[in-house]
Amino acid sequence: MADKKAILVNAKGMKLAGSGEALDKLNKKAAVLPNADASGLADKAVALGGVKCAPADIASTLEKSVLAVVDGAEDALAAALDAANRRTVLVVAADDGVAFYGLGINGKAGKVARKVDAGDVALTIATIADMPIGEDCEAGVIYQVLKDPNLKLNELIKLQEALARMESVIERNNREPWDKHDCA
Repeated sequence: MADKKAILVNAKGMKLAGSGEALDKLNKKAAVLPNADASGLADKAVALGGVKCAPADIASTLEKSVLAVVDGAEDALAAALDAANRRTVLVVAADDGVAFYGLGINGKAGKVARKVDAGDVALTIATIADMPIGEDCEAGVIYQVLKDPNLKLNELIKLQEALARMESVIERNNREPWDKHDCA
């Protein structure tokens, strides 16, 4: 789906275990990976097609790009939470781990003990946000943070079912569902 978006907050100097209005909101429904090594994550996100921006420019960056990469701490996190909607995955790389929040994320996962690196985090972002993945990828998707490990399979099944319904309508040569609307 083309309208999926992702925001990466590169929060050097910030601790996920800290407190603050934005951190409290994040921690309520985030899946946290305390054993994550996020070194080089911002560079990997930019290599995926992410665009670096200032916290105030997140919303305008997401109008042009699928992935916004922002540096900062609590202020950047607050701006990212404001810019995010239900079709946005938010990833926060802090000093004490990485947190996933939003689209497709299991908010009840809590802390996930799996050891991951920046490549795994970047691949998971790309998978959720439908971004292209290079053939030299050696990372793994972090399924433990996903609400549905079969996310992509279920999306394909829904699309195949919709296509089958459309093909049956075309075969019947009957526009019944569409004749009722002016948009047809």
